[in-house]
Amino acid sequence: MVARRGWPVAVHPLPPLLHNQPQLIAGEVRTLAVELSATYDVVAVAYADCGTYGALDTVCDELGLRRLPGLHCYDLFAGESRLASFLDEQPGTYLFTDFLVRSFERTVVRELGLDRYPELAEDYFRHYTRVVWLAQEPTPDLRARAEAAAARMGLPLTVVETGDVKLEVALEELLALAR
Repeated sequence: MVARRGWPVAVHPLPPLLHNQPQLIAGEVRTLAVELSATYDVVAVAYADCGTYGALDTVCDELGLRRLPGLHCYDLFAGESRLASFLDEQPGTYLFTDFLVRSFERTVVRELGLDRYPELAEDYFRHYTRVVWLAQEPTPDLRARAEAAAARMGLPLTVVETGDVKLEVALEELLALAR
């Protein structure tokens, strides 16, 4: 997206497994932002709150940073009201993004120990009723992976094609505000 739009942006990602420990996100963002501020005039945070319960906003306020809007990335793909409707109609909804579909074996199966203790799947997922894949770029390969992941969880899969337009608009606004 950055390359396609020709934005003068350098992306410095944090480890995606931080999403499994959201209490660490704010500290990691702080460390990276302070480091980057020595090199860049403007630093922006391409994270939603992501389960930090406001800790990320505190860091952004302290350092004068802007971040993406929303409680989590799901808002940036589906939109807040659409996402809320999915969760209202079925509170036991587990959400996938393309990233989570691609990394399911690593970020869920291995991290939760399901590769070593598959019997734990019933405990982990018993209160979920379905998986909704917010598909940004659905391909046959990703669909097969999403189906396999949902099956491993013992849940039906619903595919909702979202694209990444909402994310792109949010990034564009973030970059405009961060200048």
